[in-house]
Amino acid sequence: MISTSTRMDSRQVTHKRSQIGLFSAMAIGIGGMVGAGIFSILGVVAEAAGTAMWVSFIVGGVVALLSTYSYAKLGSRYPSAGGAVEFLVKGFGDGVISGGINLYMWIGYVIALALYAQAFAGYSMTFLHPYSAQWLSKAIGIGIVLIFTGINFVGARTVGQSETFIVVVKLAILFIFAAAGLFFMHPGYLSPSQWPASSGIFFGAGVLFIGYEGFGLVTNAAEDMENPSVLLPKALYLSVIVVICIYIAVSVAVIGNLALSQIVAAKDYALAQAAKPFLGHFGFTLVAIGALFSTASAINATLFGAANVSYMIARDGELPQVFSRHIWERSSGGLFITSALVIIFILFFDLSGVAMMGSGAFLLIYACVHAAHLGLTSETLANKGMVWLSLIACLIMFGILLIYMYQNSKAAVITMVVLIPICLGGEWIYRSVTNRKIATRT
Repeated sequence: MISTSTRMDSRQVTHKRSQIGLFSAMAIGIGGMVGAGIFSILGVVAEAAGTAMWVSFIVGGVVALLSTYSYAKLGSRYPSAGGAVEFLVKGFGDGVISGGINLYMWIGYVIALALYAQAFAGYSMTFLHPYSAQWLSKAIGIGIVLIFTGINFVGARTVGQSETFIVVVKLAILFIFAAAGLFFMHPGYLSPSQWPASSGIFFGAGVLFIGYEGFGLVTNAAEDMENPSVLLPKALYLSVIVVICIYIAVSVAVIGNLALSQIVAAKDYALAQAAKPFLGHFGFTLVAIGALFSTASAINATLFGAANVSYMIARDGELPQVFSRHIWERSSGGLFITSALVIIFILFFDLSGVAMMGSGAFLLIYACVHAAHLGLTSETLANKGMVWLSLIACLIMFGILLIYMYQNSKAAVITMVVLIPICLGGEWIYRSVTNRKIATRT
């Protein structure tokens, strides 16, 4: 016999899940990926992979697709607003390891959000006087974070609707750019004779992985889906496949219209610069507008996931209770504190050198999720060999990126490594003081 409270909970869950459909879920994933990969770090990837950077996007996409398999199986079995948070606790149990990794993931989202906000501000500045005050860029970055904090506060339905609109506009502009760019490109720029050593291709794939990490955000919306066991895998696979195609088309169009030296010289706005040869100043403006939509959608999608992660951790006992405090009679404390930390990063940190650290952090986090999944395959009905392959692919890519980071930004390596014991130590101290436990779903 089902109790009244159980029936009520069931009705509430059903109502909640009906808020996000397939296209809205895909929009969250696409929005979280495309803004980072194409508009934020394209120039950095070109420095590593040269004219073969489109191959790097394929390599990174294969790693992302392998990880998608694991996330689809886990998300279908454990639909939760916490996404990877829930997966780690299910696999590793209630302990310092799962708690520390969760904290590390949350910090990774905060860093990514600050990176996207600064990219939005950078493209915005191209529309202003070249000698505008430096503080204006910071103000624009903070302003866009505050805007999407308000959108996320309204609720999941608004997140899905706003994200769908932004992604449609962004993809339309990218389609115009790619179609025109492929038509006017110079095939000689794509010659394999100009490719770097194979190590450069893999270095580029490691650097750009932050451009794919957004697919995991789809699992954070699982509780807001109707029938997530069917809808979630579709949304995950389709969003990653669509993004791989976008990355290949756009990167080929860029390489085919700009010499590598020009791409590197204009790395902060490489896409807009690449549109000039065949679309003139109109093309530059059009792509810059697309960049604004893209980075804005990345902020929207990532803030939605990061806020859910921080709230999930707080509710289940891994962060101080202030994170789960009800604000305006809603459980939005995690959303507001996440936004506040992003603003702090925007104000006090230059994240250009931390972009690689973001890719490394998410590769390591995804590897940990796959490791946790290995002990759950009997419940998720996943192929253990595929989970092992996902884990190994992430670790290999992490190792490759680590080498590149050491060669080019030792500070980024130190920061990424130091954050790990800080998160684990912070989790251990907090557990020792509070003796709180993590409650997961059955």
